[in-house]
Amino acid sequence: MADSETPAGPGRAARTVGGFDEALLAVLFTQSAVGLVVLDPRLRLVRANSLVEGVETGEYLGSPFTEAFRLDDPDGAEQLMKRVLAGDGPVRDHLVRGRLRQIPGDRVFLVSAYRLDGPGGPDAPALGLLVAVVDVTERERARAREAALAAVRDAVGGSLDVATTCRAFADALASGFADLAVVEVVDDVLRGAEPPVGPLPPGTPLRRAASGRCDAARDTVESGSGARARSAGTTRHLPARTPYALAAADLRARLVPLGPDTPWLVTDSDEAHAVAETGAHSLIVVPLTLRGAVLGLVSLYRCGTAEPFDEDDVSLAVTAATRASLGIDNARRYEREHVIASTVQRRLLPQAERRQAAVDTAHVLLPGRDSGCWFDTIALSGARTALVVGGVAGEGLQSAIAMGQLRTVIQALAGLDLEPEEVLARLKDTADRLAHERASLPPADALHGEPLSAGCVYGVYDPFTRTCTVARAGHPAPLIVGPDGRAVPFDVPEGPGLFSADSALFAPATVTLEEGSLLAFCTAELLSGDRAAERITRTLARPGRSLQQLGDDIVYALPDDTRAAGAALLLARTGTVSDHFVATWDLAQDPTTPATARVLVRDRLQGWGLDEDTVEATELIVSELVTNAVRYGTPPLRLRLLLDSTLTCEVHDGSTAAPHLRHARTVDEGGRGLFIVSRLASHWGARHGPDGKVLWTEQELPDGPPDPAG
Repeated sequence: MADSETPAGPGRAARTVGGFDEALLAVLFTQSAVGLVVLDPRLRLVRANSLVEGVETGEYLGSPFTEAFRLDDPDGAEQLMKRVLAGDGPVRDHLVRGRLRQIPGDRVFLVSAYRLDGPGGPDAPALGLLVAVVDVTERERARAREAALAAVRDAVGGSLDVATTCRAFADALASGFADLAVVEVVDDVLRGAEPPVGPLPPGTPLRRAASGRCDAARDTVESGSGARARSAGTTRHLPARTPYALAAADLRARLVPLGPDTPWLVTDSDEAHAVAETGAHSLIVVPLTLRGAVLGLVSLYRCGTAEPFDEDDVSLAVTAATRASLGIDNARRYEREHVIASTVQRRLLPQAERRQAAVDTAHVLLPGRDSGCWFDTIALSGARTALVVGGVAGEGLQSAIAMGQLRTVIQALAGLDLEPEEVLARLKDTADRLAHERASLPPADALHGEPLSAGCVYGVYDPFTRTCTVARAGHPAPLIVGPDGRAVPFDVPEGPGLFSADSALFAPATVTLEEGSLLAFCTAELLSGDRAAERITRTLARPGRSLQQLGDDIVYALPDDTRAAGAALLLARTGTVSDHFVATWDLAQDPTTPATARVLVRDRLQGWGLDEDTVEATELIVSELVTNAVRYGTPPLRLRLLLDSTLTCEVHDGSTAAPHLRHARTVDEGGRGLFIVSRLASHWGARHGPDGKVLWTEQELPDGPPDPAG
């Protein structure tokens, strides 16, 4: 009977199934697209197909699975297999790392494990495991390259600081692509200079801007003396006849194997020490270039058992370096502009503390992105002092220029003896003209659409009345602390910002201060944050501290999260003018008064020990001013002399009409009084108040001010 006609029976069915299983196993182990490994219940190798290179030869038959594949984490893999044997279900697509005998370097395997049930089914002891092993090393490498490039894209370009950009670049490459990444920048470029056009000659100073290390290499690198010798911030000269010099010469990347016998290491002893201590065996050097200019070099190392770099890695490194070069150059350009703007700002600010008659001052200028903040102390007539703090919002050179323009205008306005609200009103007129000029620029100009914003606070302290009058334009009011350490409330109405469209009027506020009171004029940055005004006031209340020490204390107390935008602080301690330095007389509105004034002035100046030339010039000045007040003014008439670094003469009368300087003709009988005064005095002017006007003059003292008390 033919086989097809043989009756079916239990024995025949078993033989048919057994033959089918054998055929299936034969196909799986000879034609499968994945590596297959059979393990016994003790996880020893029983069989492997030809796709598992280095294991299928039979050398490892009977060996543990973890030993055959030399896994990095054998204990973890063994526990995973034991759970499958115990019936916890299969494991699918589990990544493990190890090495194969015939293939150098680390390998990545995708492992799936299935339980082989015995005749008793799932409840009986397992016959072993069927393990599918797929070498996905190249796939994981490609994924790691993509991740490294994505990390570079995310990390680089977010900062306008060269060092921060380099550090982010190095950390991104060391997060999974290289064991050690070193970024070196041409020393001048790190300072904001234009990068040199390649090739770089040997000996060019390179400063290590940043280095990144993977966890596996961190301890080894940081413990080596070579690594310490080239830590971040140190400088080396580009060594000749090395891959670094060659890459900087032809602007092409280099893939270089490293070892004890590498010949060029002899010319670079520091690098030779670092290679020996870190176990580096593979190097990629890529020049950081942009439009033919060389910014620096990036050096990537792989150490220990890591897979050596290949050409695909070089392509990634070049792409990443291109991205980094753009970020570094943007940061360099910003750094250069910031340096220029900071230099301009410094030159436009007061270069030294200015001594005032009855006010001690000190300032603190915090550098930062904002290059438009300024401060000033301006000596006014009558021993008064103007205290100014302001700021132009924004960064860069244009903000510093706008600041200089506003500061120059406010100094000129202060010399006109205007009230604080009038000074700010005229300053805003100037700001409006500047804004109009910027808006009139061609649309292609970068400044055309860039808005201007600025604020200013202007105060005047009078030591004779002990009053401080303040007006502000879009700027915080000053903080005041009395000599007893208590805060003095001072409500100054806020006026519109200097470049705003608001046309509201500026309203001043006046406060009477005790001698020894402290005033703090701050830019808005110092007053940002929770309870900032209270913190500054509390600091100012510390006894026994100089103004400069108090200013430093305020900076020390700033919170850590204060934005580094730049700030200015002007401190002033109020005082009075000593009676020894002042002489005041109430005069009659009488034709004989000029002669009386001359006698009074001569007697007082001689008592102060001034020279005869100064006495005679002052007599003539006082005679002309008093004569003018008698003829054209109204009572009350008052004469005051003030001796300080200069000699000031003031004549007050109740009239609001101010005289003006005329150039009298030869035949004119009058009109020469103020002309004579202007020739004898260094400065002269008129200021108005609610009770009349004051004509004043200032004379330089040739021998300096004597000691009247002596």
